[in-house]
Amino acid sequence: MSSTGTPYLDGRPSDARSPLRFIAFGVAIVLAASVLTVRLFALQVSNGERYAALAKINRTTTQAVPSTRGVIYDRNGVPLVSNVASWAVKLRPADLPQERRAEVVDRLAALLSMDATDINIAIDSNPGSRFDLVRIASDVDPNVASFISESRLDLPGVEVQIESRREYATGPLLSQVIGYTGPINGEQLKDLKASGYLPDDLLGKTGVEAQYEAELRGTYGLQTIERDAAGRKLQVLQTTKQPVAGNSLELTIDLQEQKYAEQALKWGMAEAGLKRGVVIVMNPQTGEILAMVTLPTYDANTFARGISSEDYAALLADPNKPLTNYAIAENFPPGSTYKLVTGTGGLADGKITPTTKVQTKGYLTLGSSRFYEWNRRGWGACNIMCGFGHSSDTFFFQVAGMLGIDRLAYWADQFGFGRRTNIDLPGEVSGTVPSNQWKQDTLGSQIYPGEVYQAGIGQGYDVVTPLQLINAYTALANGGTLYEPRVVRNVLDANGNVVKPFEPTVLSKLAVDPGVLETMRRAARNVVVIRHTYNLVDLPIVIAGKSGTAEFGTRDAQGRLPFHSWFVAFVPKDPAKSAADPNGFKAISKPDSELAVLAFAYDSRTKGNAATEIVKYYLQLHYGVKKDYRNFNLLERGNFYQSN
Repeated sequence: MSSTGTPYLDGRPSDARSPLRFIAFGVAIVLAASVLTVRLFALQVSNGERYAALAKINRTTTQAVPSTRGVIYDRNGVPLVSNVASWAVKLRPADLPQERRAEVVDRLAALLSMDATDINIAIDSNPGSRFDLVRIASDVDPNVASFISESRLDLPGVEVQIESRREYATGPLLSQVIGYTGPINGEQLKDLKASGYLPDDLLGKTGVEAQYEAELRGTYGLQTIERDAAGRKLQVLQTTKQPVAGNSLELTIDLQEQKYAEQALKWGMAEAGLKRGVVIVMNPQTGEILAMVTLPTYDANTFARGISSEDYAALLADPNKPLTNYAIAENFPPGSTYKLVTGTGGLADGKITPTTKVQTKGYLTLGSSRFYEWNRRGWGACNIMCGFGHSSDTFFFQVAGMLGIDRLAYWADQFGFGRRTNIDLPGEVSGTVPSNQWKQDTLGSQIYPGEVYQAGIGQGYDVVTPLQLINAYTALANGGTLYEPRVVRNVLDANGNVVKPFEPTVLSKLAVDPGVLETMRRAARNVVVIRHTYNLVDLPIVIAGKSGTAEFGTRDAQGRLPFHSWFVAFVPKDPAKSAADPNGFKAISKPDSELAVLAFAYDSRTKGNAATEIVKYYLQLHYGVKKDYRNFNLLERGNFYQSN
């Protein structure tokens, strides 16, 4: 062993190591540094602009800028719907770690006074991707919104935004007509995404808010924003397209008439203990709806502010269906109001003349079946004035038998029954008019003679909507024109200029001699004059109309059926009574009526006709009649069947 150095394992001394290893190591370092330098040069110099652009893209994005939704006015310019600023809390699922979801949801629920289940439902039913914002709550208290915004580190994925919310000035008064806005769902997004709708958008759900969504929505703008590494918005870099405000709507509705109609209906329902009811007011010369009230109803503001799943479930579970617009979305047997069709058909087809007398009696017999007069006595020999005035069932049984079911169906179609009126509201149903073909297609058999009798008085298979019924009587009142009912009068731009006026639209004209309709108008006045409607004739205005009671449902222990009551009336252009025309027949003969009103009382079962009393009260309010002509005792509830 050498004494001059420490040997290696191979026996060589440490000072005997080869310098080649150090040289090789140095060369390797130089080469590696050179490669890195060349690559860095390529990234920063040769491709610097490209990668800078990519970096900019990764921190910027283009997003939509919501437009201002158009507002809604009544026909006199009274604001009914406006936009107010409110705070919304939203959540981006992709930024919420799954292991923290329960914690964040529970904390949000406590801060927002919400049920955690509602928040989880909102997240899980998100119509967009996990990177899209999900609406958790709308119309949030500003203090709560500020606190949530300041707690972003403790609430990952949660964002607070200020946005526009709909404010319905009249609350429940016009909810069935105007409708409400709500969050877009998955099916709607699928259909509307190509039109620029976003996963957290609000859109019209019912009423004119839904029907006129395209006009009200406006056009969204575009802006470029800068985001942080977590995708949160830092600042707006550029607005590339300005949003365009939506158009506004001027309704045909007169707010004061709507209030009168609601007042009359609420009174009648309270007095008679009714659960459902409808009042519609129309202009027979244009088809404009001046008022449309259906009860029970709801407050559209509860939806605009963000209804809870519990409250929504309660509305759906209510047996009286407050979300349903009974004026257009449900069918009911029309009862004796349908005698307009039978009487017009009998006269127009020459089965009877204005002077033809038909023997009425307590009942008619077909085989072993009896078909009873409503008063079980009859009226003796009646012409159309008598038969319509007293609403004689046996009179109209016989006229229906003369016509046959197919001609009866023809005249029903002339008056617009069995088909939609095309009103500018969603959810309208078409009703049913029986014919031989209809029954063959539906039930596989022909119509029986007794069913023809029933059809002649608006029972059996006949069902109509309240809107169809008043529209038929407006055609009588105006001389034979069936208009398309409307609730929107004009579309306005942001400056209030009319950009789309709606002129009266004719659905059809009745193929009938004007003299036939004049006879039926006089017969409708006779309903009032002979006091079939009690003291309605005493009002200081000329009124014509027709009442009806329509049986339905299951018989009680005494074999009696429950019934609905109807009354539809029209008033001439100059309604004041005159000494020269004391009974008003001359005034009502003219087809110049500018006001028609209908009331429908669901399951009324009152001593008198509840709908007539409701219409009477409305007319008193409308014309400023000081004396009160209402018959409170007629609204006594029981199982009566005394008025047609």
